Amino acid sequence: MNSKVKELAIHDKDTGSSEIQIALLTEKIETLSKHIKQFKKDKHSSVGLLRAVNRRKKLLEYLKKNKMDSYKNVLSKLNLRK
Repeated sequence: MNSKVKELAIHDKDTGSSEIQIALLTEKIETLSKHIKQFKKDKHSSVGLLRAVNRRKKLLEYLKKNKMDSYKNVLSKLNLRK
């Protein structure tokens, strides 16, 4: 796990909380974005990117609805939405 994931973890063995899932999806989105910029015709990866973006969006909406303080923390730590 990288440093951002460790910062957002609720406890040492946290792997499934919404905060961790958002951090992992953000990493995946960044790597897929770089890949798609290099290989523009790779449609399978672009579909995977869209799925990851939509899943992260749903998780962020969940956090915003249920845990506002955690939502703000995630946005600031991951530099999402300026």
